[in-house]
Amino acid sequence: MRPQRQRILISSGSTPTLKPHVRLQYDTVRQAWALLSPEKVFWPDEVSLDILNLCDGAHSVTRILEELSMQYDAPIEEIAADVETFLQDWSDRSLVML
Repeated sequence: MRPQRQRILISSGSTPTLKPHVRLQYDTVRQAWALLSPEKVFWPDEVSLDILNLCDGAHSVTRILEELSMQYDAPIEEIAADVETFLQDWSDRSLVML
């Protein structure tokens, strides 16, 4: 029987970073950014890419929300749930460490 992985939950103080086996790379043929992980390729949209670029281990979730709020001229309250859901989902997929 395979041991179950413990789910880590996002918090405002989490400092997300890409897992060591994951990297963002620009694909010149498709002229798009790809998130590469073993045996998987993800094609993030513009907003997802902006979030992933802030997942550097230095920005807390609170700071990521502040940056995106300024960048998109949107109140934090309006974007927080979507950003937190995105980060939790990508953490659950073992792409982002919280």
